[in-house]
Amino acid sequence: MVNLDSAIIPAIALVTSTIAEFNTFSVAPGFGIRLVTNLAESLPSHSWEYGASAQALLELYNPELSVYGSSPFPVPTTNSTQIRALRYAASNIVLGTGYSALSKGSGAAGDPASLGVSAVMLGKTNKTFAQAADQTVQGLLNDVPRFSNGAISHRANVPELWADFMYMVPPFLAYYAADKEDMQLLKDTVRQCQLYRQVLQPNTTAAYKGAWMHIIGPESQDTGIWSTGNGWAAAGMARVLATVMKASFISDLAWKQQAVNNLTQYIKEIIDGAMNSSMDGGLLRNYLNDLNSNAHGFGEISGSSLIAATIYRMAVLQPQVFGSQYTAWADKIRATLGGQGADGKPHITANGIATPAVNPLGWQDTTPTTTGSPEGQVFVVLMYAGWRDCVKAAKCSNGSSSLGGAPAEGLSSSALATDHLSRRRFHGGFRRHLSQIVHGSSTS
Repeated sequence: MVNLDSAIIPAIALVTSTIAEFNTFSVAPGFGIRLVTNLAESLPSHSWEYGASAQALLELYNPELSVYGSSPFPVPTTNSTQIRALRYAASNIVLGTGYSALSKGSGAAGDPASLGVSAVMLGKTNKTFAQAADQTVQGLLNDVPRFSNGAISHRANVPELWADFMYMVPPFLAYYAADKEDMQLLKDTVRQCQLYRQVLQPNTTAAYKGAWMHIIGPESQDTGIWSTGNGWAAAGMARVLATVMKASFISDLAWKQQAVNNLTQYIKEIIDGAMNSSMDGGLLRNYLNDLNSNAHGFGEISGSSLIAATIYRMAVLQPQVFGSQYTAWADKIRATLGGQGADGKPHITANGIATPAVNPLGWQDTTPTTTGSPEGQVFVVLMYAGWRDCVKAAKCSNGSSSLGGAPAEGLSSSALATDHLSRRRFHGGFRRHLSQIVHGSSTS
């Protein structure tokens, strides 16, 4: 005889988790996105990688809680143990002091802030994380050096501006400001985006016009147009934009409209610069201003995926600006990732490695990384989550099937086999476990 308490309750939990899994992976991108996601979780080992991965997991598994959700503010109180992104962040935060209150930045003042949004969310039920978020904000505002125009330095010891900063600090400061209903901090955050653009955007008529230089400063200056850096900047400002658009406490509506217009323009400039640049094998070049595929101009997945991810988000946030011309370009990047490179090898391997990628610790390395870039994996997840949500919002086309349908066009044979096997295991495992719960060991 079946014990209903021991059979039905676990069955309900299993059905619930299955539905959540289906909703998470409701469209098929043309490659094994679950495997890519697994590596996006397991490969990170630096503060900014943990922060970016936590953000990607939030957008993927709990999009309603991210700034791209319909009502992210006020920041809700959640059971963090049930939120994959927050469990991940909590396990990788290393408490310190000041701007390093959330992690050791290893000389970077901006990188630990990448965990700031997670800390604010965790802080709703754990004051230790709330205090760490507070310290991070105060450290960034008061202890970190400033560039000559007032921009907060990405580095702790010298005033130096990195495009990467835009994904780490402004989205956190904006989110923190919205949570605290701190209008001045929100205005200052948008101003930081303006100040960074003022320094990093070169005055040029080249094809990449609008895109940013990587680093300006006394120690690590890099005036090249690094595609990943431009992805960091555009994606970070998109998160700031979403925060400004959805923060319900703003009473200065004239400022809000101007901030929305400015941020949209800044993001569009970068994306237009990327889209107008020469590509290599269907991917953005590592450096947009280098046309030598054997030097720094090789096509790679990191900058390509993050720019595509930003387009998908902007197609929902500002559809009147980012229409079909933009989403079609992003769709081509996604299709390229589902196919093969010039060497005949899939861009997403059977193990879920996205390749080729720029060396994330050596962006001027002329040899692409093929063993797995932590941030590159994250960017592919961000691209997928953005596309899925764009499809759900009816702003993007579903150029592939739903989870239960036919495979996406352009899916490589190895990725197709992996995708089919993953689906069979998922649905087969669900049926098997449900049958065991109802008919198996739960008898008396």
